[in-house]
Amino acid sequence: MNKTEGKSLKEFINDFIDSFGWPRLIIALFLIMLFIIAPLGGISITQSISDVLQRFGMNSIMVLAMVPMIHSGCGLNFGLPVGIIAGLLGGTISMQLGFTGGLSFVMAVLIATFFGIIFGWAYGVLLNKVKGGEMMIATYVGYAIVSFMCMMWLLLPYNNPQMVWGYKGTGLRTTISTEGYYLHILSDFLQIKIGNLVIPTGSLLFFAFFAFLMWAFLHTKKGTAMTAVGSNPIFARASGINVNSTRTLSVIMSTVLGAIGILAYQQAFGFIQLYMGPFYMALPAVSAILIGGASVNKATISNVIIGTLLYQGIVTMTPSVMNSLVHTDMSEVIRIIVSNGMILYALTRKTEGAK
Repeated sequence: MNKTEGKSLKEFINDFIDSFGWPRLIIALFLIMLFIIAPLGGISITQSISDVLQRFGMNSIMVLAMVPMIHSGCGLNFGLPVGIIAGLLGGTISMQLGFTGGLSFVMAVLIATFFGIIFGWAYGVLLNKVKGGEMMIATYVGYAIVSFMCMMWLLLPYNNPQMVWGYKGTGLRTTISTEGYYLHILSDFLQIKIGNLVIPTGSLLFFAFFAFLMWAFLHTKKGTAMTAVGSNPIFARASGINVNSTRTLSVIMSTVLGAIGILAYQQAFGFIQLYMGPFYMALPAVSAILIGGASVNKATISNVIIGTLLYQGIVTMTPSVMNSLVHTDMSEVIRIIVSNGMILYALTRKTEGAK
């Protein structure tokens, strides 16, 4: 009887490890170890948890933007900068028009959604012409639009003195503060403070809202069709599903989520970063969802949540813990090593879903 129970427990553990995955388990244990070590270096656990939650709220929607394209078979959205540019246009135009406070953020979201739909449609049409090489083409599309906008930020007719270069009065600055507009509009909403622990309730609810919408959509007829296109496009076409339009819809959804995601990032970060700022922003989002357990053709909301928490937790905790133990300011070096190391791991396992 005991042997049977022992065997069942062993099988349960093995099944859990197989489903959760050794890499994620190791990363999760490493993150827990960092939290255990942190007090030895004088680091506040509650402050660290607050930082991780803050970064989760900042980045989670951009990770969520990966889900629709993965479901439709377009792969990982390395062209996320297309959506980010739409979000930057929404934020800067809202500020240019003089909107402030909550209305500034709402208008930024509406304008960003408008541009996201247009850019997403064009982006989707392009990806439909390069089936099989979407991720490679998407990477170059993202790089191209960022480079193109480096010129447009100088040429577009912005004249808000808080946004343009002071010595000439034209061309947007590299970094623009959101103070007086939508700074912390989500982070401070219903914020909970318990000692040093700060929970950005508004940011978390904002993500939860879009996560619920994504979950609900994937359970609709259109969402099921999108999953069918990603799983077997030939069968989907035989079932009467318009494959190209479904793929285009997924790209539009991903682009719009990327646009809204960068606005959520900006309100917490406090600045709009233009020019080359969005250049590499797709890689952490791709890395996070892969670390969360997604593959190139399957992703869930839980993959988004787990991956974002693990990725942002490691990137947040490692530099602070190492600095406190070594007593040398290596935060930026450690952040780069850890961040790119996790991206390298994530990208090397991106083909597992195809096995």
